[in-house]
Amino acid sequence: MNIVDRFLQYTHINTTTSREKGAAGIMPSSDGQMVLAQLIAKELEALDMKDIVLRETAILTATLPSNVPASAQIIPTVSFFAHLDTSAEQSNDTKAQVVPYNGGDICLNTEQGITLKEAEFPELANYVDDDIIVTDGSSLLGADDKAAIAAIMHALQTLKANPDILHGDVKVAFVPDEEQGLRGAKAFDVESFDADFGYTLDCCGIGEFVHENWNAGDAVITFTGQSAHPMSAKGKLKNSLLMAHQFISMLPAGEAPQYTEGREGYYWVKEMTGNSAKTVLKMDIRDFTKQGYQGRMAFLQTMSNNCAGLWGEGTVSIHLADRYENVANSLEGEASFPIDIAKEAYARNDIQMNAIPMRGGYDGAVLSQKGLPCPNIFTGAHNFHSIYEYLPVKSLQAASAVVVDVIKITAERHL
Repeated sequence: MNIVDRFLQYTHINTTTSREKGAAGIMPSSDGQMVLAQLIAKELEALDMKDIVLRETAILTATLPSNVPASAQIIPTVSFFAHLDTSAEQSNDTKAQVVPYNGGDICLNTEQGITLKEAEFPELANYVDDDIIVTDGSSLLGADDKAAIAAIMHALQTLKANPDILHGDVKVAFVPDEEQGLRGAKAFDVESFDADFGYTLDCCGIGEFVHENWNAGDAVITFTGQSAHPMSAKGKLKNSLLMAHQFISMLPAGEAPQYTEGREGYYWVKEMTGNSAKTVLKMDIRDFTKQGYQGRMAFLQTMSNNCAGLWGEGTVSIHLADRYENVANSLEGEASFPIDIAKEAYARNDIQMNAIPMRGGYDGAVLSQKGLPCPNIFTGAHNFHSIYEYLPVKSLQAASAVVVDVIKITAERHL
């Protein structure tokens, strides 16, 4: 099966994540994710993969055994990850179409007048004379992350068809519900998987590579006031809503998502619920450096303590929690070799690596924190979570070729 047909086959299965079921602790949160996992498991069997395990959570793992002589030096086990779900921004079935691109705009849907415009998405100009896979304007394409699944599976097919390519053990994993808090990766058993390092494929245009992202945490601040009837409220009423607003006003000006970019961290006031008696404020805290992240968390703790001192005992409480670490923390010094291997694999395919700091999280952040160093390779897709999502075919093919070369280079360095 060619890689385009493989990808299109995956898009026919609706794997939209369900935030409601996810919040209830159900995994996978949508039936389609299990359907897709079952299809992939059958394809893995056809490729003679070993140790294929599909769990009730839809976490699927398998191993391509080493084909080097037993007497050869031990080759580290490399692994590759993709997620099964698509974002909840759109829940309609995908109607993907392949269009030859000669430049200019692409009409996605004549009846509804939906057009992918070069003026709005100028990077389209990089893909003239390529075939581009697009939506019909009524759904996501699902290249996030079905392009990754197709690239990994096509790489395994390539190795199966070319037994002269020497490799060590190669492990693959497909996990559910990445799109709502990296739930599949958090449930993933890294120890039993027994790989030495890995790569997720969950990134954007050709050449992009992620080996650093946020240190991420959450804060839940509870403001407890004192209710009173307004006719006799003087000196008695403590309005928790006003406490929360005053707390927000004391956050550093300009350090919010809408004012920051690149490696600039922030405090994100994300949700506030309550009344005059009790108000709960939820925040996200993000910073690329360990020191910066720890400083932000300490600052919120100090603010909470000071406000409690100002407004009275029991008026303010805070709960701080770590969500995931920067992948870079796991790729320092001698542990940086997955980056070096990827650089060589990109170069072998005449791809200029564009290492970008990811202002978000991905499965590799959780996996790295669990002890499996896991940077992120491109899939070639653009405009994730949008009806304007598109996937240049040559970029998809290049992603799969990079996976093959990562496997080859890993073996070459130890033979």
